[in-house]
Parts: sequence; structure tokens; C-alpha cells
Amino acid sequence: MRGVWTAQQVRDAEAVLLDRTPEGALMRRAAFGLAVHARRMLAAGGRVAGRRVVLLVGAGGNGGDALWAGVELRRRGVGVTAVLLDPDRAHPAGLAALRRAGGRVVDAGSGLVAELGADLVVDGIVGISGRGALREPAAGLVAAVERAGVPVLAVDLPSGVDPDTGAADGPAVTATATVTFGALKPVHALAAARCGPVHLVDIGLGPVLPRPHAFVPSTGDVAARWPVPGPADDKYSQGVVGIAAGSATYPGAAVLATGAAALATSGMVRFAGSAAPGVRDHWSEVVTTGSVQDAGRVQAWAVGPGIGVDDAGRAVLAETIARDVPLCVDADAITLLARHADLRAALRGRPVVITPHDREFARVAGEVGADRIGAARRAAADLGLTVLLKGNATVVADPGGRVLVHPASSSWAATAGSGDVLTGMTGALLAAGLEPWWAATCATYVHDVAAGIAAKGAPAPASRLQAAIPAAIRAIRTNGASSGR
Repeated sequence: MRGVWTAQQVRDAEAVLLDRTPEGALMRRAAFGLAVHARRMLAAGGRVAGRRVVLLVGAGGNGGDALWAGVELRRRGVGVTAVLLDPDRAHPAGLAALRRAGGRVVDAGSGLVAELGADLVVDGIVGISGRGALREPAAGLVAAVERAGVPVLAVDLPSGVDPDTGAADGPAVTATATVTFGALKPVHALAAARCGPVHLVDIGLGPVLPRPHAFVPSTGDVAARWPVPGPADDKYSQGVVGIAAGSATYPGAAVLATGAAALATSGMVRFAGSAAPGVRDHWSEVVTTGSVQDAGRVQAWAVGPGIGVDDAGRAVLAETIARDVPLCVDADAITLLARHADLRAALRGRPVVITPHDREFARVAGEVGADRIGAARRAAADLGLTVLLKGNATVVADPGGRVLVHPASSSWAATAGSGDVLTGMTGALLAAGLEPWWAATCATYVHDVAAGIAAKGAPAPASRLQAAIPAAIRAIRTNGASSGR
């Protein structure tokens, strides 16, 4: 796992380190790392010397990093122009050094149009202390860069994007890549699409950083925890999961959730519900019954997709809760939890994962708002269970305050029925013995990889995503083992 730290946590750690190092040393270290990655981006075009870089320079340390990186680039024969957004507050030492190195300096008021022949733009407008959308003239300059299609390397984070929530409430940078210093910030996971690939430059913060605000899982984390059969295992020892999903109105939910469970692990799947005939038609290896009461012994239940929110649906949810085993609760079952306080109370403190999207979350825990990590953590504590808040950046929080964020590698999973697939996978992992926090995280990770495999660059329905689960598991186990993590 990789940690992410809030802007305040990083500022506090930097303050400690600044007291221990010579003046300017941290900035120069950061700027050198920034220049290294800028050169790599320039070298992708075949050479470095003779290329042209534009620095968008704001006030303070972020702009100083960009200016000192410009000095390093000048030493490699790169033409560098610094566009000052606030000339009176530009970092004086960095500005003087760039001028001595032969860099060109212009005010933002003179316009950037003549500079759009640049091969790379470095976004040094605002850093982790910045809040809110970009204002003029920065907003106009960024828009001009986007129209020109010039690659952008962000310094620490894309300007205009909140460092702690990843929210962008107006004009903001969308970076081709980002170089950050000392520690990853929440923005790098919550707004990964705006950051591009994130490169972490070590400036020595590690020993003075506190416990991370949240974590980002790695392929190795998931590979190490995904259940695989051993020589002494059988179908029962690997976990029997029950699926209570679907109805005559929504039979597809049953087929998707059940099939995902069957493909996720090597254990056993029991299905309970009126959609049993359809499930049998698609998954002959699944044991089907008409009700939860008749399903026999299971180690976990996945309940909710397509069961309805009427009295019949409530009865199904209540029966799965009464089994007193780990639960994955989704879709209609979340709406039922929102309506019935007694059902919510019955789940408190038990090994339960709920998997809401934003609208379902609002019903049971209030509006998500801009701070997705904060919302998920609050809901997990209030409800006394693990919350998997679905989205392009999925947040998994448990009642103890642990949070994982998984930034999706693509948006192909944003399709009808994909949540049913995620529910079946999560239920199967709970039955296999994973704790709720890791069951939710591992299912999310494999779900994302499966979506990319299924799509292959074009939209694919949830049934294709479901079918790609084995390939996704295989890829993760192979890559996780080779990474040594």
C-alpha cells in the first residue's frame, strides 16, 4: 500500500524538515526531480537540447520549484520562458537564477499566444496551499494551453484542483503528468484523471510524516490476498457464498451477481430467490433455491441487487441479516436500510460491506459532498460497518477509520449491471474469509482490471466485464508476483 497525506500533514512535516536543512535545499532538491521528469517528457520527442518549455509561475514555493527546474533545463540546452502570474510575488531567488541562466521572463499580461509553440508547459501556478478554481489571468492561459494541445507537467498537483478532495469547481489544469514531492496527496488518487501519471520525488519527508490520511492499494496487495485453493482445500473450505438478488422484474441482477461470485473464487455459490430458473440457465454449477431459509449453510451473503424495496424485499434482507454471517449489501438493500432503522441497527458492529453509489449513499448517510474520503469515513463510523463508496475513485472505509482509495484505470465500468458484478465478487471474498475492508478493496481492484480487459478500447456490457474476471485475477496474480510487493 502507498500512503496519502493531507496538505496540512505535508506542510507540518515540511516545516520540521525545513528547520533541519539549509535554506533553499528542499526546493532545489524538488526542482531537480521536476527537471528530470521534464527532460524525460521532452526526450520522448527524440531530443532535449533545443526544445522549448514554458513555465506558468505563480507566487510562492510552487512557482519557485518551476523556476529552479527551469534553471536545470537551461543547463541542458532547453529554451525556457517563465510567464509570471504575479510578478511582484514570484520567488526572487529562483527568478534571478533563471535570468542568469539565460531564461526569458514575461508577465502574464503580455499574453501566452506567442509561446504556444512550446514543447512542454510546466504548471507552477499554485501548490498544496491553493484553494478554489483558477482566476484570471491563469484561467485564460491554461485554456489557451489546452486548445493548443501542449503537454502539461504539473508541479505537485494540477492547479485549481483541491489537494485534499480532488474537487475542481471551475477552471483547473488537466495535466499530462504530475511530479509531487515527499508524499502523495489525496488529489493524486481522487482526481487521478486530472493528474496523469504521478511521479513521487523523495525530498526526505518520510521520517517526519505522520500516519497516512488514507492508502492506495497496489497490485501486489491484491495478489497477496486473493484466495486460491491449496492441496487440502475443497469447495466448502474455500467459502460458500449465498446470493439473494434479482426478481421477476430484474432477473439480470441475479445472473450478474451470481456469475461474478462463481468466477471470483473456487468455492461454492448458492442462489436464493425467484430468479432461480434464469440463474440455472446461465450457471449450472450454482445451487439454487427459492428462498434464503432454504439455502442451507453459507459463510457470507451478498444481498440487494434487484430484490425490490417493498415488503418482499425487506423480508429477504431481514432473512440474510438473521443468518448472522458476513454480508455484502447493495442496491435495493441499501435503500431498505435507509428506510428501516431496525435493519441498520442489526448490522452495526458486524462484518458488513455496503456498496453505495453517490445517490444510494445520500439515502443512508447524507450527501457525499466534495470530500469523498471524509464522507465515507463518517458513514462507516456512524453505521458501524465498512462502506465501499463507488465512483471513478472508489473509497473504502471501515468503522475504525481506515480508508483505501482506488483510482480507476478507466471509466469502462460505468455501465448498467457492473455494480451487481462487484457485489457478487465482494460476497465471494467475504465467504472466503477476507475481512470486509480487504474484501471490498480487492473486489474493487479486480473489477476495474476486468472492465479494462472486457472493453479493449470500446464499450462493453456488464456481462463481458463479468466474463473477464478470471483474466483479471490471472493478470493481477502474475503482475503482483513479479513486482515482489
